[in-house]
Amino acid sequence: MKKINILLLAAFLLSACTKEKNPNIVIILADDLGYGDPQVYNSESKIPTPNIDGLAAEGMRFTDAHTPSSVCTPTRYGLLTGRYAWRTELKKSVLWMWDKPLIEKDRLTFPKMLKAKDYSTACIGKWHLGWRWPSNAADGYMNDTIPIGNYGLKGRNKLWKKIDFNKTLGGGPLEAGFDYYFGDDVPNFAPYTFFENNKLTKIPDLIKPNDMYGGPGPMSEGWKLENVMPEITKRAVKYIEEKTQSDKPFFLYFALTAPHTPIAPTDEFKGKSEAGLYGDFVHEVDWSVGQIIKALKQSGQFENTLIVFTSDNGSPQRDGTNMGGQIASVKKYGHDPSRPWKGMKADIWEGGHRVPFITSWPGKIVANTVNNQLVCLTDIISSVASILEIPRDKDAMEDSRDISPTLFQNNTPIREDLIHHSGDGTFAIRKGDWKLIEGVNAGGFSKGLKIEGIPVETKGQLYNINNDPSEGNNLYAKNKKKVQELSQLLNKYKNADRSSYE
Repeated sequence: MKKINILLLAAFLLSACTKEKNPNIVIILADDLGYGDPQVYNSESKIPTPNIDGLAAEGMRFTDAHTPSSVCTPTRYGLLTGRYAWRTELKKSVLWMWDKPLIEKDRLTFPKMLKAKDYSTACIGKWHLGWRWPSNAADGYMNDTIPIGNYGLKGRNKLWKKIDFNKTLGGGPLEAGFDYYFGDDVPNFAPYTFFENNKLTKIPDLIKPNDMYGGPGPMSEGWKLENVMPEITKRAVKYIEEKTQSDKPFFLYFALTAPHTPIAPTDEFKGKSEAGLYGDFVHEVDWSVGQIIKALKQSGQFENTLIVFTSDNGSPQRDGTNMGGQIASVKKYGHDPSRPWKGMKADIWEGGHRVPFITSWPGKIVANTVNNQLVCLTDIISSVASILEIPRDKDAMEDSRDISPTLFQNNTPIREDLIHHSGDGTFAIRKGDWKLIEGVNAGGFSKGLKIEGIPVETKGQLYNINNDPSEGNNLYAKNKKKVQELSQLLNKYKNADRSSYE
């Protein structure tokens, strides 16, 4: 009897030791990286991107991946919640300096979901989803009653005078479910200092000089815009190294601040591309991606890590003059960050929301594969839930589809349709090869620019993306049946509380 018990115990221990550990999950979200910036997506790119290209060679590259919005804040909301941000009070644009959180307190988020599987979770880099700023006049937060997303709010640039920066901040990544946060919130917004968890690492004691890029407001002494990318990369690498010592799997949401303005590559990267300072900053993004891959490989975690690399929207195509530059100015170098698509960041056209999207998981995702399925960044959360066998919350992830089968060579189409949203709140819907846009403009930065293929002035735009990827042949007036079909579907999703019925 004892012998049998010992054998059973040995079998149990062997089973426990050989049980497959849940994968680590690393999401690297570039900021304003265009579809045509990495060379693996654009053979005519003027920017060396060996690490991004190498990740694609080791995994799966998607060609029809889209952000839920063509601007920053709503995409980040969608990625972390699986819900379109236009269902919140933010109907267009982004959060501005001193705005309160966009993610609702009771909203299921990526890190909250992963608690069911005992993950350690961290957000490192850009947040741009709002904070509750403590009042210096009383208890509570000074921005609780300020409407969000109001760029023209009178007195906004002086709101910082009502804040006590020594107090603990509310909202932020910890309230959204992360165990740890380090970053600079938004690189071109005050306060110009690093955040760690729900405190500032250094209290701002200066006012940002007028000749330094970014909005006005307080800054900590010694703040250098060029130091942001190297510092958050160092912190992300450190996090991976530390979590390697733990038995728990980890989730790292690494939200880069580049190549968004301020375009501030360090001296190490200047002159390394043929696309000016913008190209150099994209090259620094590639270096940062390489540092994460290197850390995972050196720690022995690469084989058991699901990596997703993507961008929050398209590129505004600035050349980096004075850390910014005019939109579309980088094209003077013969480099098109949106190639082969029309438009750019904030636009409803493809260049605004079609982005690089690469996944890697050695032994699970077949290396060097190309996937042409329609996907959205809102789909990542449902896909991870499926992979980890986490029961889906029917009251959450309202606009998220489980695309995990397509990661593992199941070519059955999963997402039939997808809603696009521009910086100014313009809607579009994609179904199969067809795309219907409400309105006749770009809905973003391209408005007023001279672009070939501007549609004929009608009530809207209808394109067959397969036959007309440049969105130059507007079929709105010629195919009323398709317009009616897509209009009805778009209105259905807009009026409902969800677009996913899985």
